[in-house]
Amino acid sequence: MTETAPMTGGGRIREATLLEQRTPLRQSAPPTQGSLLGGLLKAARPKQWVKNVLVIAAPAAAGQLFSRHALTQLALVFALFTACAAAVYLVNDARDADADRAHPIKRRRPVAAGQVPVPVAYAVGAALGVLAPAVAAWLVSPAVAALLAAYLGMRLAYCVSLKHILVIDLVVVTTGFLMRAVVGGLALGIPLSRWFLITTGFGALFMVSAKRYSEAVQMAGKTGATRALLTEYTTGYLRFVWQLAAGVAVLGYCLWALEEGGVPHTSLLPWRQLSMVAFILAILRYAVFADRGTAGEPEDVVLRDRALALIGLLWIAMYALAVANW
Repeated sequence: MTETAPMTGGGRIREATLLEQRTPLRQSAPPTQGSLLGGLLKAARPKQWVKNVLVIAAPAAAGQLFSRHALTQLALVFALFTACAAAVYLVNDARDADADRAHPIKRRRPVAAGQVPVPVAYAVGAALGVLAPAVAAWLVSPAVAALLAAYLGMRLAYCVSLKHILVIDLVVVTTGFLMRAVVGGLALGIPLSRWFLITTGFGALFMVSAKRYSEAVQMAGKTGATRALLTEYTTGYLRFVWQLAAGVAVLGYCLWALEEGGVPHTSLLPWRQLSMVAFILAILRYAVFADRGTAGEPEDVVLRDRALALIGLLWIAMYALAVANW
């Protein structure tokens, strides 16, 4: 059996020196600027930006989408609404950082994980919340600035208290979607029809209540709800809400499609009426996921289901032909 030779004093000194040189580099290396910027971008929820495409809804419905002025204004409004939404996300994450750290999924959010310091999240959120309405007042219109300010106020109130009030939480989230759909019309001075407001509003309520229903179904029998208010809703009530909202949205759209509005019918086919089929199919297809309790992430349902995407493209084509009166 061989014995290991004892380490000399010089060997100990050299090993200690190497350990001192290595350990601080691993433990105290500050986060790089890139990691902070990446954390801010992640906290802004890029996956949710698809919702802001609703800003083109009113101009598209009016057939005023493809002029250079319209596209420029809508791109700017999209960016400003995205900035407002990012401001709300940052403030909300900063406010809930301690609670999120105790959550198995939310603890990975940049603010809860420490990638974005809480004061930085508050500061960037406040800066975006002030700058977005100011830029809108300067480059778009005072009406758009007022709507963005109202959106910020409503969403911040939701983060603080309104999300804990039954039914009001559904109304606030639905109103946020409706504001997205309305802001494009305000930016271009387009009058908004009653059918547009009814269909958009109740369509948004359908998706919001289906999301809540899916969350309630998935957390049934589990402890630690991601939303405390879900424990106060029943799945039966949420199912009633999304079914009612789907029915009203379909009714509003059908009334628009059956109303000629004084425009002479010169197209080869009745595209307005035919588009009802695609719209109803889209509602029915989305309701499949709502009924299963798998509509907790609406953007995933819309983007990943090929059948729904195909129906959506068909509806867009028919709707465009109807608006253009081809």
